[in-house]
Amino acid sequence: MGASHAAASKVVTRFAPSPTGFLHIGGARTALFNFLFARHHGGEFRLRIEDTDRARSTEPAIAAILDGMTWLDLHWDGEVVYQFARAARHAEVAYQLMEAGHAYRCYATPEELEAMRAEQRAAKAPMRYDGRWRDRTDWPEGQPHVIRLKAPREGSVTINDLVQGPVTVANAELDDMVLLRSDGTPTYMLAVVVDDYDMGVTHVIRGDDHLNNAFRQLALIRAMGWAEPAYAHIPLIHGADGAKLSKRHGALGVDAYRDEMGLLPEAVENYLLRLGWGHGDDEFISRTQAIEWFDLAGVGRSPARFDMKKLESVNGHYLRLADDARLVTLTEGRIAAALGRPLTDADRELLQRSMPELKKRANDLNALAASSLFYLRSRPIPMDDGATKLLASATPGLLARARDAMALAEDWTATALEAVARGLAEAATLKLGQIAQPLRAAVTGSSQSPGLFEVMETLGRDETLGRIDDALARMEAERA
Repeated sequence: MGASHAAASKVVTRFAPSPTGFLHIGGARTALFNFLFARHHGGEFRLRIEDTDRARSTEPAIAAILDGMTWLDLHWDGEVVYQFARAARHAEVAYQLMEAGHAYRCYATPEELEAMRAEQRAAKAPMRYDGRWRDRTDWPEGQPHVIRLKAPREGSVTINDLVQGPVTVANAELDDMVLLRSDGTPTYMLAVVVDDYDMGVTHVIRGDDHLNNAFRQLALIRAMGWAEPAYAHIPLIHGADGAKLSKRHGALGVDAYRDEMGLLPEAVENYLLRLGWGHGDDEFISRTQAIEWFDLAGVGRSPARFDMKKLESVNGHYLRLADDARLVTLTEGRIAAALGRPLTDADRELLQRSMPELKKRANDLNALAASSLFYLRSRPIPMDDGATKLLASATPGLLARARDAMALAEDWTATALEAVARGLAEAATLKLGQIAQPLRAAVTGSSQSPGLFEVMETLGRDETLGRIDDALARMEAERA
């Protein structure tokens, strides 16, 4: 490969999504790798929106990409580059190539090209343009035409890919690609090369589905006499079954991971980082460590497999590390929707006090919100099936005795309340669970909850005793 920008200047990477949908999980990983590589080398990470497909590019999709990047904290340097707005610059390069003898006009009609392809199919020959206008100058003025690159036909090209290793393609396998269409608009291949050059991109890090494009783009770069970028083509992400990643595997927009699944951005980042890249046995890697450690040598050549359960487990780890006040903010909308009312300041304060226990048992914000609802329900709180069965099977009078004993507790702390319950169990020659489980049902409305006595401390004396009174009244009504 020829000289790279990297040898003479700072590292510049880019992420260049097409705004035809949300920022999907594979694109997010590509953006992350580009971001980390640039930051590791003290360079720049640029963002380019490849919006030349006007029929499919939409403003909501552009907004979703920018939103997804911001949520993942993948902040780019400089202004966002919009490819469509640079069409005049792309055309300028095509005409420069033509003036230098590296490009030419092609007047082949769609019908002629289809006949050419039909002959190639019949002969089982490679499907590529046959160069029929490559050396002609008898141009019919006023007739529609495209501009094609006059690509090398002899020899071969080797790309020393920083992930795939050396990859060689014979020039005879590459045809004279179109640079400008008959309506004067630039093709994707031309636009990408010109934009990368003008943006000073030194390292093109992207999915390995673009590897074949690299050879065509390199021919164009060399025709212009421009410095060649270093290439790194990353294997695509596959599903757990080894098939190409699709929606059924979890190939959704990152907004779905945030809004629908309730995941944290740092968890998604950590999971994506380890999806095809590794640093020894380290599983949980901070942003600071990732920037320090990231290199392309650590990227594997085999497709990584997406595992939703693993992602949820990683998210649970980060949920337990998260600041309690932040978790209140992140769950507030979900909780308010479930309760059918906005949260009060007292609700938020109660949630923040309960969060250390709640977050031990949840792997995502949805589960965290659901598990917190019992704290904020109005009395009498609803009972699930498990709680109903516990209260129905409780020893008669036991819950009432527990309530009276709790009411006499001098200190309303988890430690003191547990001591009261243990003393009651010992006096009645019962196991602690025979008292704690009916209490849990009465206080939380469920057979499962965070630590019972921590819950009672958080709810406070009046609310706890009131809930037990409600449960006793229900039991009395059902026996009547």
